[in-house]
This record gives sequence, C-alpha cells and structure tokens, in this order.
Amino acid sequence: MCTHKLLTSIHHVRALRNHLCPQDSWEIVEGLRGGFSNVLEPQKQEGFMLKRRKWPMKGWHKRYFFLDKGILKYGKCSADIEKRKLHGCIDVGLSVMAIKKKAKCIDFDAEENIYHLKVNHKANELFLPCFLSDSPLSALFPFLDHLLLMWIFSLQSTDLSVCEVYLLELSHLLQSMEVLHRTYSAPSIQALQVSTLFLINFTFTMQIRVAHHNCNLRLSLKNWRKQDSVDEAPPLVHQVSNESRASITESLSEFFDAQEVLLSASSSENEVSVRSCLIDLLHHLFPDSTLYQRRSCLPSPSPNNSTISLWNILRNNIGKDLSKVAMPVQLNEPLNTLQRLCEELEYSELLDRAANTQDPFQRMVYIATFVVSGYASSYYRTGGKPFNPLLGETYECDRPDKGLRFVAEQVSHHPPISACHAESKNFIFCQDVRCKNKFWGKSMEIVPVGTTHVTLPGFGDHYEWNKVTSCIHNILSGQRWIEHYGEISIRNSSSDICQCKITFVKAKYWNSSVNEVEGAITDNKGKVVHRLFGKWQEAVFCGDPPSATCIWRANAMPVDLEQYYGFTKFAIELNELDPSLKLLLPSTDTRLRVDQRLLEEGNLEAAEEQKQRIEQLQRERRRVLEENNVTHQPKFFRKSKDDTWVSNNTYWELRKDPGFTQIDCPMLW
Repeated sequence: MCTHKLLTSIHHVRALRNHLCPQDSWEIVEGLRGGFSNVLEPQKQEGFMLKRRKWPMKGWHKRYFFLDKGILKYGKCSADIEKRKLHGCIDVGLSVMAIKKKAKCIDFDAEENIYHLKVNHKANELFLPCFLSDSPLSALFPFLDHLLLMWIFSLQSTDLSVCEVYLLELSHLLQSMEVLHRTYSAPSIQALQVSTLFLINFTFTMQIRVAHHNCNLRLSLKNWRKQDSVDEAPPLVHQVSNESRASITESLSEFFDAQEVLLSASSSENEVSVRSCLIDLLHHLFPDSTLYQRRSCLPSPSPNNSTISLWNILRNNIGKDLSKVAMPVQLNEPLNTLQRLCEELEYSELLDRAANTQDPFQRMVYIATFVVSGYASSYYRTGGKPFNPLLGETYECDRPDKGLRFVAEQVSHHPPISACHAESKNFIFCQDVRCKNKFWGKSMEIVPVGTTHVTLPGFGDHYEWNKVTSCIHNILSGQRWIEHYGEISIRNSSSDICQCKITFVKAKYWNSSVNEVEGAITDNKGKVVHRLFGKWQEAVFCGDPPSATCIWRANAMPVDLEQYYGFTKFAIELNELDPSLKLLLPSTDTRLRVDQRLLEEGNLEAAEEQKQRIEQLQRERRRVLEENNVTHQPKFFRKSKDDTWVSNNTYWELRKDPGFTQIDCPMLW
C-alpha cells in the first residue's frame, strides 16, 4: 500500500521548507496550539510501523497505525482499527514529538506514556513519510498551502473592498505564529519563517488586483516582494539549555524536557521585517483603518508585594464582603473589572463557529466550550486583584481582527454592578454581574451573581447561563492557587431542543486531579447527545476518550508571564492606549484612569496617591447625590423589565456623531 502525501504543496513553500531543515539531527515538534480555523483538513494516513515495548515481550513489534484529525490510533491490524479494538491512542497535538529522519524514528512524549516508533526499512507500505518528509512540519504546511490557495482563488472574483477581510485574517495568522514563536519550539519558529514567503505570495496576488488603483501601492508591493525574495532564512541553531525549566503546574499540553531551540539574531530581524511590512501594507491599503501593531509586553513588571501584611488588612474582615475594603495599590493588577469582563471574549471565535453551525446540538457544544474558555485566563492571576470601577466608569474594546465591538459601564456602586454588551455580525453577548468577595481566614471566595446572555441572530437562539464560584487558596502564605467549582446550566430560551450542564469539579484531598470540567448536552427527553470533558485552563474535548475531539485549546502564555501579573497576550492589549484612539474615547474610559495607568508604568508611590484621591472624589460625588436625593443614571445602559441591565444602543452612535468631546461626561479623576 503506497503512502499518499497529505496535500499538494506550493512550490515556493516546499523550497523554503528544504532550506530551513538541511541537517539530519533530532528535531522537536510541539503541538499546534490554537490550531487554524476554516482550513482544509489533511488526508487520513494509515499503515504499519514498528513500536517498541518495554514489558512484557520487550522489543520491536509490528503494529497498524491510523492518523486522523491529529489522533494517532494503533492496533495489530487494520481490522482492529475498524472494530475499534485499539491498543492505544495518542493525541499528537498534546504531545512532544522528536524525529530522527536518518534512522526513521519517532518518539512521542504523551505525558502518561512515551511511545517509540520506527519504520521497517524493507516495507514501503508505511505511512511514516508524512512525518519524515522534508520537514517535521509537514502536517502544518498543507494547511498553509491550501489557505493561501483559497485566498488567491477568492480574490480573483472578489471586489477590492472585500480584500480587507482577507488581510485581517492574514494578520491574525501571523499573530498566532508569533505566539507559537514564544513556546521554545523549533517548528513554531520555522512556521513563522515560512509565513515570510507566505506573505510574499499573497502580496503578489494582491498586487495584481489593486495595482491599477494605486501606482504608489504597486511600487511598494514590488519593492517588498523583491526585498524579501532575496532574504534567506538562516538555519536554526540547536543549543542545550543549562537551566532546567520547572513548570508551575502539571500540564496536558506543555513539556520542556527537550533541547531548547533558539533563533539566531538575523532571523529575529527577519521576523520584525515581516511584521513591519504587513503593517505598512495594511496602512497603504486602508489608511483610515483602526489597525495598528498591538503591544506584546507591559511597560513595567509587577511590583514586589511580599512586604505587605495581608493579615493586618484582612483580619477584621473575615466573612465580610471585601469589595468595600480599601486595599493598597500594590495588591492590584493594572486592569479593572470592566476589562476583566472583556477578557471573557478572548476566544470569541467559538461563538463565530456556533453561528455557522446548522446542528443545534453542535452549536451547544461550541457555546458550552466558550463558557469554559472564559475562565482560562484566571489560572495565573492569583497575585493581584482588578481595580474596582468607579460609578459611571466605562470601557470600550473595538477589535476588527476579532470582528467584535465591546462596551461596559459601572452602573451601580452599592451594590457594585458592572454591565457589558458586545456585538458582531454573528452574535450578541451581554451580561450584568455583581461579585461578592469574602475572606474566610486562608482563602478568598468570589461568588458572582447575574446571568450571561448570548444571542445568535442567524438562528434566533438566545442562550443563558450562570457562573460558578471561584476561590483563591493560601491568601496569606504558601503557593496561591485558584479553583472554580459549581455547576453551570446553559439553556436556549428560544427552543427546548437541547440544554447543557457543565460541572467544574472541586478538588479533593485524596485526588491529585484539579481544574477538571465535565459536561453533558441532552435533548428535550434527557438523553445525552454529547459529552464534554477537559481542564478549564487548557482544553475542552467532545466525545469519549480516546477518540474524543478537541474543541478548544488555550493559547500559549507569554514566556515572562510571572513578571507581568500572569497576563495573557489578550490581557496585555486591553489597557493599551493608542494616541489616535485617545481622541475618540469618553473621559470616563478606564484607559484614562490615572492610578491604574501609573501602576502599569511601575510608579507605585504616585499610583497610591492618585488612588486615594480618586476614591475620595467618588465619596464626595456620592454625598452630593444623597443630599440632593438624586439617583445616578447610567449613560449607555438601562434597566429592563426583569431588573437586569441592558445596552441602550447609543454608545457607538454617540462616538461617531457628535463624538464624546461634545458630550458632557462626569469627571471621575
């Protein structure tokens, strides 16, 4: 049985692939985090390989392997695979893979087990060439090849005005590869280098479409293509790290016990060149676009708060709501609760997928997975608390790259209630939430009150769900850690076809397993249609192991996350203030808040001084309202009939005309 290549490759991509990996040394391949959406899947591969056993019957044994959608299954023969009599199953995406092309060997580190495979040199029936081709990234290149072809073919019959959509998607792909670059993985860096030529080919196609519209653009595109065509990507240099990298916690998806692969300085320059060229191209094509290069790091690392005695602050507040307790600014992170609500939309592409899925049960799978993904960013965030928003404080987040607009407002101070509304062409997301924070002596419990809503206009679906309890352990001493526990019920108020229940499993002292989630999607008769499982900070799977499908996997974290409040890449971008954006924001926007900005810049003394001044101003405003028997009226949200806060749909219209500079906004700071 002959081996078929996964997909037809583009000539230039294969040429660059050969250039990147000329040596025949061990190469470490890490899982493709996040994956690529809306691209063609590689073909299924199957055949015989040799697998080494340690006990019993030590030695190499012939086994039949079947690779489909990143899951590698094996048995004694093909009939075993068809009958589901599996000897084992490996999720390639969650494994570290090492390849020795000359010896035709593969090692998989799948955490629970390490698998050693190799090719029988006498056999031509094996499917291993899909791994041992010119680069260990063979499984990735077909995705890149066909994504490029899809763009090229579609552009030939697309109006110029639609090209912006494709450029945004291309920018998103480059950002994803940039995240992969920071995971110490050689193939990830290679993928970033491949994207150079990927962009060149795409830009050449764009030139054909738009050159007759703009002579200057045509010239710049030619110069860019010429410049990057002559730049050669330098080979990767393997170096062994002398420092062991101890992980904070056991992970299903990250292993750093392999050799570290570093990129040479000239390669880093190429990376910067590629990104700057893309930004230049976007500005040439769309000078009025709000796109800009988002930051990847905070201005200053988080302060050392080990000298602060939390016990002196909290000892008189055991069992009380901590939202009314003043805290030193060192205990804060440079984000506030309104921005935390926006963080729940980091994986909004799950809602986009739900909006494009016909099967109502599969739509519920994506909705449930989106609910779980909203908790992922909290895993490393036990070191600080978000700023409490002031009454009337607002926050907007306009993300064309994600296709959504978000606005939030603090609508009540006592009790503190935050309301938010996000919209895109595929969905509407809204909620109002109040969190009760209670300290119990060693742990702090966060109990959210409120309901979250997602509407899919294309199907008329209206999903509603509650939130679970969160608890930060070891507040006063020891290693802090956070867990979420409780049950989330998701229902579609527009239809009773299906419902979902997700359980965040509380850790037990006799079981080392933590952060687990379990869920079931049932029909209107209570019959289980889909099962979900995983860990809320890592991934969610649908089905029964070992053949379950990965629905979502968390993005890779920045390498220096411990120094910068444990922020994800998305969180780092939330408080960024672009000079051009500053002119469009209302004076009440969180990014203009002085104490929070000073903390982000590392000026603790000034941040503490401003925090006390701003809090005193709020007390004075509240006293004036009470003396005049006046109730605060939010500007952008209103109370509905069921006593919840919903958007009055005026924010973006006022922003456009007449603009917030022409509107009377309260001076909060």
